[in-house]
Amino acid sequence: MNPIIGITSRLPVIKTSGGDLEAHVVNRVYTDAVLRCGGTPIALPPVPADEAPRILDRIDGLVLSGGGDIDPSFYGGRLHDDMYAIDPQRDEFEFALVREAQKRRVPVLAICRGLQVLNVALGGTLIEDIPSEIGSTDHAVRGPEVVDCHQTVTIEPDCLVAEAIGSTEACVNSIHHQAVRDVAPGMRAAGWTSDGVIEVLDPEDHSWPLLAVQWHPEYLVVNDDEAALALFTALVSHARSKAGIG
Repeated sequence: MNPIIGITSRLPVIKTSGGDLEAHVVNRVYTDAVLRCGGTPIALPPVPADEAPRILDRIDGLVLSGGGDIDPSFYGGRLHDDMYAIDPQRDEFEFALVREAQKRRVPVLAICRGLQVLNVALGGTLIEDIPSEIGSTDHAVRGPEVVDCHQTVTIEPDCLVAEAIGSTEACVNSIHHQAVRDVAPGMRAAGWTSDGVIEVLDPEDHSWPLLAVQWHPEYLVVNDDEAALALFTALVSHARSKAGIG
């Protein structure tokens, strides 16, 4: 029996026989990565935030997936012209999942937007736009290149991500224009690119099996990237332990 891994979904418009309709979607690279590493994936569409405890009753691990930008009103930020796909309902649902997962020590893999959701949910803030504030354009790869690494992250040796991948350095794929500004209470920055952008968050209390990365390991799994596979394997392993599955 495999542990159940919930994956948060996004809300694109898709073409159907009834015309263009909004749909709750999880990119297949997430589900494939979870399956490959021994978990059973299920999609989590945004529902009212007070449903988060009941959802976490039914899953063993959680992937906070990538997607659009967080509504800046949630962290005292400012709107920027390059912000896109803001969805306050999704934000509030995922904030509730984070806070409840922290209470219960539910295993979590937070990816890109997921790391940002984690930070804001726990009281941190974000850089609204990296290129206009920091001047770096090295975090915005697009197209077929997303399955390849192009940027190096240096990682603190005593954090959970370094423990999971067995290294203090990772070659990653950056696909984001926002990043952590102020780190949330109870978290610490534990990985950076050369331009100083935070790429890893680590819980101060390691009894919470939380892996939070700003890059996209689900794409790197397509090319059998060892560090990316290790992150999903660690999530599934922690979820298996939580569920009491031998």
